[in-house]
Amino acid sequence: MGYFVPITIGTPGKQFNILIDSGSADFWVPSESCSAAQCGKHEQLGPDSSSTFVSNNATFQITYGTGGVSGTLCQDSLSFAGLNLTDHVFGVTTAESTEFSSDRVPFDGLMGLAQSILSDQATSTPIEALKTAGAVKVAQTGYALGRVADETNIGQITFGGVDKSKFTGSLTLIDNVSQTGFWEGDMDAVSVDGKSVNLTGRSAILDTGTTLLIVPEADAAAIHAAIPGAQSNGQGSFALPCTTNATVGLTFGGKTFTIDPRDLAFFPLDENDLTGECTSGISSGNIGGARQWLIGDVFLKSVYLSTNVDTNQIGLAPIRAG
Repeated sequence: MGYFVPITIGTPGKQFNILIDSGSADFWVPSESCSAAQCGKHEQLGPDSSSTFVSNNATFQITYGTGGVSGTLCQDSLSFAGLNLTDHVFGVTTAESTEFSSDRVPFDGLMGLAQSILSDQATSTPIEALKTAGAVKVAQTGYALGRVADETNIGQITFGGVDKSKFTGSLTLIDNVSQTGFWEGDMDAVSVDGKSVNLTGRSAILDTGTTLLIVPEADAAAIHAAIPGAQSNGQGSFALPCTTNATVGLTFGGKTFTIDPRDLAFFPLDENDLTGECTSGISSGNIGGARQWLIGDVFLKSVYLSTNVDTNQIGLAPIRAG
């Protein structure tokens, strides 16, 4: 349901587990001044734990699709993927909603890797800062998301390029059409089991921080009408057989990429009956525009995703299994 990585922050370095989110553009971890009631029992950062921590007292507040956080900006050192940033500006939270503060949440903070024009903190994203510092040659990020059902954790994020061993063929490149900092591409077509469901003129925000696909109500109904046994529950979500073999295809740049049926059958309605009904990985909701989709990990687990700030392009390729 989510993907996080270990990152070292401060002096001496302390490890934080950080959710990787291509659908936002702010980086934050809990502040030492944040109580357990506000931030949970997660790792914290501040002057007591880091000699290189500097607070600049500016405040920020971020509202996500689910939950939100607020706090103050700071500067400190970051180390990840063999790369280092000094005096990077980011946030430390003093209040978090339960979606982030709960002790059941396995990550401490969040790294947004959309474009900085989207940042509520008005700061550079880590990949942009790495390019400015000369630590990488290109402000490009590559994402390979693992799948629990595969029983092999192949998940990996690459800063400054892509890992060609993680995908087959070559990247299909599409222009980023967002004017607000998201990674958003035009979709050519949508199909079920290779047959078009006549949905054209759509665009899709590619968001590693979102689990499901959130699409306009009429689009969700058209897709599920083509899936045998699928039905609406009347509350924006849909059910389909857990044993479905249906494949939903999304076409970008003339290339069709399919959702694995195991991901489409997202979660059993009865956890003791894996042959009954499952919640669909495609749900209905309003993202912004009437033809705008939000595409999360249900789709992204089947592809390798590349985002390139320098060229303002998105790349997709079939993920290499195992």
